[in-house]
Amino acid sequence: MLDARARTLLKTLVERYIAEGQPVGSRTLSRFSGLELSPATIRNVMSDLEEMGFITSPHTSAGRIPTPLGYRLFVDTLLRVQPLAQQEICDIQGVIQPSQPQRVLIQASQLLSELTRFAGVVIAPRQQPRIRQIEFLKLSDSRILLIIVTADGEVQNRILFARRQYTPAELVEAANYLNQNCIGLDFEQIRRRLKDELAQLHSDMGELMTAALNASDEAASANAHPQYLISGERNLLDVEDLSSNMSRLRQLFDLFEKKTSLNQLLELSSRAEGVQVYIGSESGIAPLDECSVVAAPYEADGQVLGTIGVIGPTRMAYERVIPIVDITAKLLSSALSAS
Repeated sequence: MLDARARTLLKTLVERYIAEGQPVGSRTLSRFSGLELSPATIRNVMSDLEEMGFITSPHTSAGRIPTPLGYRLFVDTLLRVQPLAQQEICDIQGVIQPSQPQRVLIQASQLLSELTRFAGVVIAPRQQPRIRQIEFLKLSDSRILLIIVTADGEVQNRILFARRQYTPAELVEAANYLNQNCIGLDFEQIRRRLKDELAQLHSDMGELMTAALNASDEAASANAHPQYLISGERNLLDVEDLSSNMSRLRQLFDLFEKKTSLNQLLELSSRAEGVQVYIGSESGIAPLDECSVVAAPYEADGQVLGTIGVIGPTRMAYERVIPIVDITAKLLSSALSAS
């Protein structure tokens, strides 16, 4: 727990460091904090904050800089987010056009990059594969092999455990029924189309086909990969805090190329409400140890589809980046719901 004086000095230190990029000394804190404290008192408070892990002193300077823990406290309790001007909101709304749903995600990624001068990222909705063919093959009295062929030629196999024995003719009948109603559709579309029909079928056949759809859906979800869009990653080359360490910067660009770990982080954000901020090592991804990720979920008609976000240095203007991500996610949701 920090008293009001320590909180004010920490807030001032973080704000000055974000603005100037230089270690902050007691004279600067005295000038900008609005507190009438002696230099000795300020130094004592700074020493306490350093001991608690909120700030650190680079070996090249007597001033201090915030640690990731200091940034976290600042973002969670001290930050005053600046609402975007109405004209800025109108400008964002003008770029994200609901009349172009196929381009709206790319536009959102580019917009985040342009507004923040960092990297803008979007996780697009998972693409459900469409069905070309379904077959059943009896393995034993209780085990049935389900074979799923998708429109792109991928073959998935799942074993179903039946409550009773099915004859080969019944399995052919069930497969024919599903194929007649499923070709060219994804599993959610199939489920909606067959909902009433399956309830009216003979209970044993209905159970078999429902089990087949459930297993097919699980197979598709396990192998469906969300589309990952990134814009403006070259902006990070101009960020001194990152470009001064070329080895770390190469690791960061390798992360953008491989995408898997970053996908997992952004997908985690899609399960949370509102804007999420991951500072430094909080992301659990080593190349992001000197970066922050500001992310928010977006939706259409009440269903969360994915995540948008910004990747930049830990020394970013959070009071501006957070509302940019927030309003872009909301306007993107509105555009997708209207399209």
